[in-house]
Amino acid sequence: MKYTGFTLSGLVLLAALAMVVKAPAQSSFASDSNSLSALDSGNPTPDGSNDPQNAMLTIRAQVNEVNVLFIATDKHGKFVRDLTQKDFTILDDHKPPQAIVNFRRETDLPLHLGLLVDVSGSVNSRFDFEQGAATSFLQHTLRVGFDKAFVEGFNSHMQLVQDFTDNVQLLSASVHKLHDGGGTALYDAVYRSCKEKFLKDRPEHPVRKAIIIVSDGEDNQSEMTKAQAIEMAQRSEVIIYAISTDDSGLVMRGDRVLEQMAEATGGRAFFPFKMKDITHSFAAIEDELRSQYVVSYKPADFDADGRYRSIEISSLKKDLQVRARKGYFAPQP
Repeated sequence: MKYTGFTLSGLVLLAALAMVVKAPAQSSFASDSNSLSALDSGNPTPDGSNDPQNAMLTIRAQVNEVNVLFIATDKHGKFVRDLTQKDFTILDDHKPPQAIVNFRRETDLPLHLGLLVDVSGSVNSRFDFEQGAATSFLQHTLRVGFDKAFVEGFNSHMQLVQDFTDNVQLLSASVHKLHDGGGTALYDAVYRSCKEKFLKDRPEHPVRKAIIIVSDGEDNQSEMTKAQAIEMAQRSEVIIYAISTDDSGLVMRGDRVLEQMAEATGGRAFFPFKMKDITHSFAAIEDELRSQYVVSYKPADFDADGRYRSIEISSLKKDLQVRARKGYFAPQP
């Protein structure tokens, strides 16, 4: 959510207060934050006067603006990087936006990533190779001083082996500290990671937030449901990518789970059959994170009522596919 802020003091402060009383700012929404507009005034000193340090009024006006990252590919699955706003239609809550504020390619946003590795007993057949592929992905993707990532292992419980850092050596070492065994609480891992690591991750500048799940998608231990995990990812504006660890060659129940979580958040699920395909899956995620568009718009008939609003982005060009998150939750007053 975008905010504009300014401070006033002395006579200007009084004038601003009068204006606020006469014409309160309209509350509105943007996707970069869920914070409400705030009015902060200083506490009076014991003698009833205002201390200059505390007698400052900050007014933050919210802006009705939704920001959506999306991918465009041709019929062969290759990224299309030369499109313009005129090549797309956008529906918010099944209605065209009131206004398109900005449309641009985004290839260099900072990355805030979470690597969630299933360490349950069901994934042990390729565990060592997956660790190596994950380490290589982090080494190739993260830029020191610009991107950051954390690593968590999960079975029936979650283990944060490395918190957010841009230190690739620490992240790589943490991946190799993971040991497999136990049940699987995938939904709990996604829910908690999004809530504890991303929901309050509200940097001043736009970033790309994503979780990469390495799992077979078979959940048998979670307290949270799949729907709750997806909702928390959407509230946290996290894109979910999934790399299946299932090497049976069959379509399993967990495959559909991974697809649903990825599709709902604008991500993608990969199903590598051979071990070398795992490396290719990580490489495809890296490429995709650098090949996205972003559109900013003001939704029509917007109410801060806390309900879910769908997003539909379609291409006007033949044979182009668009992938974006399916919607967002409006804030509540």
